This record gives sequence, C-alpha cells and structure tokens, in this order.
Amino acid sequence: MAAPPPSKRRGGGGGGGVEKKDLFHVVHKVPAGDSPYVRAKHLQLVEKDAEASIVWFWKAINSGDRVDSALKDMAVVMKQKLKMICLGEAFNGKITKTARSHGKKFQVSIQQEMSRILGNLGWAYMQQNNYEAAELVYRKAQTIVPDANRACNLGLCLIKQGRHQEAVQVLEDVLLRRISGLDDDKAVARAEQLLSELGPTTHVSSPFDIGLSFTEEIMERLDLVMNEWTPFRSRRLPVFEELDAFRDQMAC
Repeated sequence: MAAPPPSKRRGGGGGGGVEKKDLFHVVHKVPAGDSPYVRAKHLQLVEKDAEASIVWFWKAINSGDRVDSALKDMAVVMKQKLKMICLGEAFNGKITKTARSHGKKFQVSIQQEMSRILGNLGWAYMQQNNYEAAELVYRKAQTIVPDANRACNLGLCLIKQGRHQEAVQVLEDVLLRRISGLDDDKAVARAEQLLSELGPTTHVSSPFDIGLSFTEEIMERLDLVMNEWTPFRSRRLPVFEELDAFRDQMAC
C-alpha cells in the first residue's frame, strides 16, 4: 500500500507542523503570534528572563496590546523579582549589582532596585484602579529611597481614595523640595497641578498610615546593615530579614 502524501504524515509538513506549534503553545501556556505581549509571555514563561519580559510588557501596554493582561502579568513578574531580592537571590548575596544603560555601566544598590521595582509595581496597580495596593507599595518605596515623582503618584492614589488631607501633606513635601527626584521641576509642576485640582480637603482614615518614626527606623536599620556587611557573611543578608514582612504581603 502506498505511503500517504507528505502533508498527511505525522510530523511532516502542513498539518503536522501546525500541530507541533500548537502543542508548544499549550505546553508553555504562551499565546500564538508575534505581538509585544506574546514576546513578553515567551520571555517570562519560556526563556525565564524576568527583566526582558518586563520591557516587552511595557511595550505591549504602550502599544495597546492586551493592556489588561499585560498589566496583570507584569505585576506578577515584578512581585517575583521582589521575592528574589528578599531571598538574597537577585544580588547573589551582595549589596550592589552592575547595571547598564545607554552603553554605560553603573552600580545599583539593593535599596535602589527595590524602590524602582516597587515604583513600577505601584504604577501597574494604578492602571488597574487598585489605588489601595498602589498606595501600599508606593509608601514602601518611599521608606527605602524617597523620590519626588513617586511622591506625586502616592498623592494621586490618596486623592483617588478621597483622602485629600493626606494627599496635600504628601504633595506639599514635593512643592517644598523636601524630596528629591530625577527631574525636580517636573515633579513640582505636577504636584502644583494635583493640588490645584483638589476640592475641599477631607480626612479618611488610612489602613497604611506610616509615621515618620517608622520610616526613620527602617532607614536606620538599612543603613546599619549596609555599613556592617562584609563579603564573608551569609548570602542571606540581614536586610532581607527586614523585608520579609513586605514579601509576605506581596505573596498573594
């Protein structure tokens, strides 16, 4: 009996190739196609490259490609990165790592990386209108490395929750330049705009109230850890113990 045409053979051309391709997407739970979102998912699930996947999730969001899914998936990847930092895995037990931007190398500290990821995670939550979660991570970021731009975002989160009095306090710190940022003038202008759009101030109790003494205590402990650390200590630095409580909050 003659063999079937090549297009009908198992694993051959035509339908067989399509079956294998479909099986790949099913096994790895990666959507089909070549859009920014698909590339991000491939980097996340197949290549296990968290940093690159975040870049492509941003591209998907900016291009309008499955924005809701991209935001949710990017938040998942960011929380995974935070866990890695808390467990001492992201920095290989060191307090800094080498990063590259525009062809130049520079050192990034644990605090800087934590605050950067938290800021991006807060933004992702804001895009999902989850202002309570955004507030939580922005406040945490501000206790690690205060930043004027993140302070404006925190102020906006408070405004969206109707807590105008707290928002005024946060935004006034930006206006008075008590908090530095990459572009202070733009942050000040944004704070002025947000304040001008506020109506009568109201006070609603916050489940995330963080007093100055708490902030100072966290920063003092981080400074102590950074000053006392030596390369001969355990890979799990004391700084990660300080962040365990936050790691548990982000585990959901």
